[in-house]
Amino acid sequence: MLRGVRGATTVTANNREEIFERVAELLTAMTSENTIDIEDIGAVIFSSTPDLNATFPAAGARRLGWVQVPLFGTQEIECPEALPLCVRVLILWNTDVRQQEIKHVYLHDAVILRQDIR
Repeated sequence: MLRGVRGATTVTANNREEIFERVAELLTAMTSENTIDIEDIGAVIFSSTPDLNATFPAAGARRLGWVQVPLFGTQEIECPEALPLCVRVLILWNTDVRQQEIKHVYLHDAVILRQDIR
């Protein structure tokens, strides 16, 4: 069965190294919290707010060694109400874990996006 694991993080500036670090931190937390084996990942979708263009967030996953995992990145629409400097992630995970048992992860300023799961 295919399940989605959501996550998001923010950076303090449009900085390549910080984006890499925060994406690695988020992916590590998402896989750890859900005991995800990289071999069971079908694909990962990354989105970033328009104010982030110093690098592709997916490159942070490649730095973690996710070289066989299909990665896709996109830019979010410019919305006045959006959280700035934000990277969102959707891991498509092949698992038998029930949907209500999945732990979605929101770090740094992104915690405000899902206050209902904190």
